[in-house]
Amino acid sequence: MQIQDFLQISKIIPVITIYDIKSSIQLARALIEGGIKVLEITLRTKYALEAISIINQEVPEAIVGAGTVLNISQLEQAKKYGAKFAISPGINSIFAKEAVQLGFPLMPGVASASEIMLALEFGFHNLKFFPAEAAGGINMLKSFIAPFETVRFCPTGGISMSNINEYLKLSNVLCVGGSWLAPKEYILNGQWEEITKLCKTSLNAILNI
Repeated sequence: MQIQDFLQISKIIPVITIYDIKSSIQLARALIEGGIKVLEITLRTKYALEAISIINQEVPEAIVGAGTVLNISQLEQAKKYGAKFAISPGINSIFAKEAVQLGFPLMPGVASASEIMLALEFGFHNLKFFPAEAAGGINMLKSFIAPFETVRFCPTGGISMSNINEYLKLSNVLCVGGSWLAPKEYILNGQWEEITKLCKTSLNAILNI
């Protein structure tokens, strides 16, 4: 599958930080129960790669990708541990070239027109817009529509229930990413039902888009 195939499955992709292996399965099940199928596990903790592997085994209905991938070594590790796709917060020419050679579904991050042009040079048309709100938000994405008509974005960074609809209404936005679906305090306190409710509420809010 191509990266666009994964992005079209769900309009919301939760950005997940794993704090311990035991809770990762419960977290994944809570998200699935709430209607969220595509999960981005960020490589920000030592548990992330193992969590990707375990969730793949124990929660097969989840489509698990790796986030915060910073270099080719991490991309190779993500692939090895069973990630279906990867997301990077940024892009550079070395990483882009190596990623293309690896042939693994990747969505690099961009925050400017110059970075979009670099991504296009390597054949990347589906991009993470990050940090979305800090980089100009909805108005910036609107300004990208005309010059970059083939590009589609997944804005992440400052996305919440209060603005997801405005982002998803844009013609060049496929989906949005955010951490509000799996708050740290909910995970640490094992509030799985609350996470499921957050997912259902968020999905209901975008039904008409």
